[in-house]
Amino acid sequence: MTDLVVQPPQSATWQVHLDRSMWVGGVRGLMLQALHPLAMLGVWQNSNFQDDPFGRLRRTADFVGRVTFGSPEEADEIGRRVRGIHRTLRIRDPETGRTHRVDDPELLLWVHCAEVSSYLEVARRGGLGLTERQADRYLREQRTSAGYVGLHPEDVPGSCAELAAYFKQVRPQLRVTPEAVSAVRFLLWPKLPRELRLLSPGKPVYFPFGALCYYTLPGWARRMYGLLPEVPQATVTAALKTFRLGLNSLPEPVHDLAFMPATRRMLQGARERLGAAGYDVGKGLKGLTDPRRWPKTAA
Repeated sequence: MTDLVVQPPQSATWQVHLDRSMWVGGVRGLMLQALHPLAMLGVWQNSNFQDDPFGRLRRTADFVGRVTFGSPEEADEIGRRVRGIHRTLRIRDPETGRTHRVDDPELLLWVHCAEVSSYLEVARRGGLGLTERQADRYLREQRTSAGYVGLHPEDVPGSCAELAAYFKQVRPQLRVTPEAVSAVRFLLWPKLPRELRLLSPGKPVYFPFGALCYYTLPGWARRMYGLLPEVPQATVTAALKTFRLGLNSLPEPVHDLAFMPATRRMLQGARERLGAAGYDVGKGLKGLTDPRRWPKTAA
């Protein structure tokens, strides 16, 4: 299996990363990441986030897809590309005058933990039935993804308890900066990339989605931002479950239109490799979360 995809269909990672709640988790992760002043400055100074925040989400989806469903060669290639880009970038802190590396391990670890915690929390809250043991397994598996961006897997939280301890440790370093506020506002009302401009007339319906992402943030993060009035969390959970149910009902070819063309080609390659290996891909990659679609040797 290791020569087909990085993470096999038997992994906890497939259960989480094939769940359509990942779109909420991805935006929530960006909102959470923005609370680290240096990490937010790194994005602000070295990307076109101000012009295309949705594009950054799609590029993140491409990375996550390749280190989950791509071949080992595809994952290695994008890992080298990301590490190479990060190696050349610097962050200028106007308050201290210091210059920091984008690939500073502490910053990479923050981005990783904010991201995977968001994917896991949103999926479970939305109704994905993962046990605590499976949630721990997911975080252990995500150490592989952390390795692609240059982190040492042993330095990355590999359980829910370790992740909670990490957030407790890092919270004193977090604060709301003007860049963080602007980032969240962009995410609540984003500029669509050129290839999706045909959807612009429906843009007003995006705000409820952005608000849903915001309201799934931890309470301490929402209190720090204070950008939207609080609503009952039971209402947020119900809305998240409804959103997840609706997106999970979309046929895979329709859902995949949200990805960049290169990501769609990578996913098609994964279907072809797995189909040739005896997996029943008649219902796409998402169908492979059902063990009955695996070859007997993989069960």
